[in-house]
Amino acid sequence: MQETGGGPGRARAVRPVLVVAVVFAAGTAIRLGGLETGFLLVPLVSFTPYFAVAALVALAFAVRARSRAAVAILLAVCLCLTWLVAPRAVADAAPAEGRPLRLLTANLNGGRGDAPAVVDLVRELDVDVFSVQELTWAARERLRAAGLRELLPYEVSHPMPRGPEGSGIYARHPLRERSGLFRPVGHRMPVAQVVLPGGAAVEVVVVHPVAPVPWTVDEWEAGITSLPPAPSDGPPRVLAGDFNATLDHAVFRRLLDTGYTDAAAATGRGLAMTWPARRLPPLVAISHVLTDDRAGAAATRVYDVPGSDHHALFADLRVR
Repeated sequence: MQETGGGPGRARAVRPVLVVAVVFAAGTAIRLGGLETGFLLVPLVSFTPYFAVAALVALAFAVRARSRAAVAILLAVCLCLTWLVAPRAVADAAPAEGRPLRLLTANLNGGRGDAPAVVDLVRELDVDVFSVQELTWAARERLRAAGLRELLPYEVSHPMPRGPEGSGIYARHPLRERSGLFRPVGHRMPVAQVVLPGGAAVEVVVVHPVAPVPWTVDEWEAGITSLPPAPSDGPPRVLAGDFNATLDHAVFRRLLDTGYTDAAAATGRGLAMTWPARRLPPLVAISHVLTDDRAGAAATRVYDVPGSDHHALFADLRVR
């Protein structure tokens, strides 16, 4: 192999590096083309930010091995992955304008999330709207006992006796439940209009499709596909919840392409991970707040919820 100029030993060192470069190129092509399918690739694409870091390490090894082909491939891979991932850490230049709407979304892990801690967050952050997933009957009662009703007196909730299916919306301002907007696939996903002071309304959808485990990947994709697109008229729409999807999933990006903006990415917090939040640090960002083009985010932040395997996501929105 003339490119190495180091004899048979150098050639043996180059071959594995070149194979690794091809593997990274294939993975990058899958992400760029939105080609992830099945129970293996769909979860793996969630780790694209780590894949980008690993590609940089592989590039360093390729440089050390003096494999020109591997260096060229990995340099292209690193540029592509940087283009995909880096903007999530950069806030939009234009600040959001409009009426403040402070929203918190949290997954209670089958009702195990600590209710007093959640209510303390609502109080500390001066929340206007609380989107809650995995709401059980017992968790709803614990939230009430902890004082949630005094802070957010209006409620549209569909709890379940146990498990992940229940969801709800709590608000400081009057709520009107809406039906017929879309047919949820997965868990319960209530929709309500929040009537703001002065009579203006904002439509909030609690989002919680099933997780893409091996036997539910098709249902997971159908659940995200079923979500309502960004509207061109009517009240501004906000989707908030546990999407079980990241910015690297093609089905999620297609939803964004209808006219939504991811609040965390827009505020430079798109790499703030939200799951899993027990034992290990969170590794992927699957909780999101999406706004149509009549709203935006001034700030976002994630918070720990004791007892839950998800971090809560807070978005300080501005609605025009």
